[in-house]
Amino acid sequence: MDFVTLDEDEFTYGSVADVVPGVQRVVAQNPSKFTYRGTGTYIVGDRDVAVIDPGPQLDSHRDALAAALDGRTVRSILVTHCHADHSPLAAWLAAESGAPTYAYGPHAGAVDEWDIGSLPDDFGRAPEPAPDDEDGAAEPKVEESTDTEFVPDAIVRTGDVVFTLPGLEMRALHTPGHTSNHTCFSLSSGDAGRVLFTGDHVMGWSTTVVSPPDGDMGAYMDSLRLVARRDDDLAIPTHGAPITDPSRFVTQLVEHRVERERQVLDAVRRGLTTIPAMVTELYAEVRVELHRPAGASVLGHLVKLVDDGLVIAADSGRPRLDSTFAAA
Repeated sequence: MDFVTLDEDEFTYGSVADVVPGVQRVVAQNPSKFTYRGTGTYIVGDRDVAVIDPGPQLDSHRDALAAALDGRTVRSILVTHCHADHSPLAAWLAAESGAPTYAYGPHAGAVDEWDIGSLPDDFGRAPEPAPDDEDGAAEPKVEESTDTEFVPDAIVRTGDVVFTLPGLEMRALHTPGHTSNHTCFSLSSGDAGRVLFTGDHVMGWSTTVVSPPDGDMGAYMDSLRLVARRDDDLAIPTHGAPITDPSRFVTQLVEHRVERERQVLDAVRRGLTTIPAMVTELYAEVRVELHRPAGASVLGHLVKLVDDGLVIAADSGRPRLDSTFAAA
């Protein structure tokens, strides 16, 4: 994979900066193993604007957004999904501006969720605190919590217009997988060209965590292929730097996921029956403290393999982190 980094000298926390013509970014100061440098909130337009992923409940980020939006009129608030680093400030911004929030929907809740169990307590525990991730780390990251309070004012589906100005139009593109309600937003503009704001669906700096029960690897693969077939000029993730040649990059992501699925299936067929055993082998070059989130990603692949009829969860109904697996 040709991962894309965002160097620390390329942005300043709390400041508003141009990304491409008609698009600006404010980065929240919430860097971590799962948010990279922090949440990037995007402002599309000049005087009348759309705001994408207002970000976490962080006073410094709220104040930075208020300053960046001073003198402008917010017309649309677009939320890619409701993890706690993306949607919480949408409520504040909607109250301040009167603009509606747009998203596929709230968190799916218990609609189709099941108990995924847990990994052994001592699995993936580093003996000492580990240094921060290196730039461009390519393995799955731990997720923040879900913003269960978020409910959009307007429910959108693929193709729905969410923001329009003369010479500029934005539409929704439902891309389930990372979460069931994940949605990208496309921008078509004479100034910026064809831009896709990809949230966490496609991240230049890392692969995306697809963790059951709300995460769905089969849906994620289908959504990746959908994006790979598009002719966007640029993809802009919520975390990290813009991705040039998105079709090529996303095609690489699809190939990476297909290869990982092949490795998981091969591991089961060779007699590795538990997720810890699979992770220990397949992620041998990855720091041990990342083995727990890797286990969630492996579970995502195993759920898909069970659904495809290639693997069975031998001692449980639906696959769990603590299931025993066997080839079908």
